[in-house]
Amino acid sequence: KRICSKSDVVITTAQVFGRPAPRIVTSEMVQSMQPGSVIVDMAVDSGGNVEGSIPDQTVDIGGVSIIGMSNLPAQVCKDASQMYAANLVNLVSEYWDAEEKTFNLNMEDDILQGCVITHGGALVNEAIKSLRGEGA
Repeated sequence: KRICSKSDVVITTAQVFGRPAPRIVTSEMVQSMQPGSVIVDMAVDSGGNVEGSIPDQTVDIGGVSIIGMSNLPAQVCKDASQMYAANLVNLVSEYWDAEEKTFNLNMEDDILQGCVITHGGALVNEAIKSLRGEGA
């Protein structure tokens, strides 16, 4: 109870294969937390680690939000994929000249030095070269 009362965020993940998830955060612990605190119950699908959590809902108990997203790991990959796609678009856009319809690749650019592996038929990435024993 003491640790929960001093925490702004609590994330629970305890699950036991083939059995209900152990209850590790009681309603008394939730009530000891400050309003605005957040609890994420990643075991909500198998009964939940947090008393009061409900699958696929965010419950407010005394100003404490209890997030009970079912299968949260499956949701995270979607966000990671969207972030990766946005990073790729931004990388390509940085070096694309729309007027000329060509890439402007200055191989002295720090970003390009880190992400381009080959250029003009040659291995140019220093990290990859060092892995192959070709480092500087």
